[in-house]
Amino acid sequence: MSKTYAIAAGAVVVALLGGTFLATQMNGSDDVFAQCRASTAAAGAIGGPFELVDENGVTVTDQDVITEPTVIYFGYTFCPDVCPLDNMRNAQAVEILDDEGLEVTPVFITIDPERDTVDVVRDFTENFHDRMIGLTGSAEQVRAASQAYRTYYSKQESEDEYYLVDHTTMSYLVLPEHGFQEFYRRDVTPEQMAESVACFAQAAERAG
Repeated sequence: MSKTYAIAAGAVVVALLGGTFLATQMNGSDDVFAQCRASTAAAGAIGGPFELVDENGVTVTDQDVITEPTVIYFGYTFCPDVCPLDNMRNAQAVEILDDEGLEVTPVFITIDPERDTVDVVRDFTENFHDRMIGLTGSAEQVRAASQAYRTYYSKQESEDEYYLVDHTTMSYLVLPEHGFQEFYRRDVTPEQMAESVACFAQAAERAG
């Protein structure tokens, strides 16, 4: 991890903690998802509208994509190890939930639109789950989506096209009508993620 990335990641954590305090003060005991939370995530402080291009070349918004419980990951297809492992974990969690009768959408948003074209993103997501939605777009569209979810990414200097990109590696649970609710670090197992997502989804259903 580069020094710059470590500093930026620290800033993200501070922002999340600050947002958590604010959300707690605002929500009080009215948080219908309180029993599901395991992180310091701040509901309402992360997430928001975005406009991107899906793997069929169609421009879509967050409302088109988030129609059921959704797990969003920001990464890039040329990532040598972290992104494939994280997306495989997310897909495995979705498969566990499939077996339990709960449908969840896994989403991959590239932070490397220069290389991640529609075709490249489609080939990538097809390796993980048939319902995984891959999203790319212009540099401005990708930056706006990343900023909405408070994620960090930075292209490393390189003399050729084989550059790496430092980036946030958390996955984000977003619910229709409720927005962002939880994030999952890399050490969360598929089983743990599935259990958590199910808790949130069931709480949302009870809340109506």
